[in-house]
Amino acid sequence: MKDKFKFDIFGAPEIRYTQIKDISNNAPEIIMWAAPVMFVLVFLEWYISYRQNRQLYKKAETIGSILVGIGNVAIAFALKFVLLYLIVLIYNFVPWRMHFSWWMFLPCYIIFDFCSYWAHRVSHKQRFWWATHVVHHSSENYNLTVSFRLSWVQHIKIVFFIPVALMGFHPVIFFIVNQIAVLFQFWVHTEYIHRLHPVIEYIFATPSNHRVHHGSQEKYINKNYAPTFIIWDRLFGTYQKEEEEVKYGVTHNIENKANPLHINFHEFAEIWKDIRGAKSWKMKLFFLFGDPIAVAKYKYGKREEQLNS
Repeated sequence: MKDKFKFDIFGAPEIRYTQIKDISNNAPEIIMWAAPVMFVLVFLEWYISYRQNRQLYKKAETIGSILVGIGNVAIAFALKFVLLYLIVLIYNFVPWRMHFSWWMFLPCYIIFDFCSYWAHRVSHKQRFWWATHVVHHSSENYNLTVSFRLSWVQHIKIVFFIPVALMGFHPVIFFIVNQIAVLFQFWVHTEYIHRLHPVIEYIFATPSNHRVHHGSQEKYINKNYAPTFIIWDRLFGTYQKEEEEVKYGVTHNIENKANPLHINFHEFAEIWKDIRGAKSWKMKLFFLFGDPIAVAKYKYGKREEQLNS
């Protein structure tokens, strides 16, 4: 009788690699289901901003955002099987594999969000990773289409989520959590939702909290990294309240705002250019892995010296 009610989430059997195709075909495509709703909300926000003459949508940036988003979805779809294979490989490696249970979604999501915080923070502190993330910050306007601006090479960041996989969560749970985490980011990219109830603002990455993250002012730069739970920023000293009107974009904005190739790879091109021109290995490593702000100050400081000499 005791065995009947035994609480046992571990000890799940290995997933045979011949089953991966079935899992891939049957795993819910939540983002694809949500896409029509997202586009309706984008159209609604555009229409309201147009009627109010707020100019939240600029033609070139909107085209760029949509093309980047379409490309990202296509790449994610193409890599789905490969990424799932990697997660299954790790799942089979650990002896504490968990059975598939819907209630495991919550702990997996919390741990996934914690890893996302650090992946996001590193992406702002090391130039190589910044090149995989600057795409998202390259818009000078803030609207729902900004959520589509996800780098085409961002999937290499799966290395930051290996700890989640090593905990033994079922691959389908991992796959669903990843999609929900991406979808959560959609609604925070708007100016039409102001500050919410203090309790919500304290716990979650709301539109107000995330607007700060996209700010180019000094007080807003490198703040509010948390994707879902802003509590991580409060714990690790990177929280900043929205206090003044946000100026969006990066400190040196891109010019070609509609070309998805330029949006995705302009920073990689700059890195390659800087590395080729560097005269020492120390400087090459600085241009590749240095703090993006320090690199920018060095480069633009040099240019000012050359102009003044």
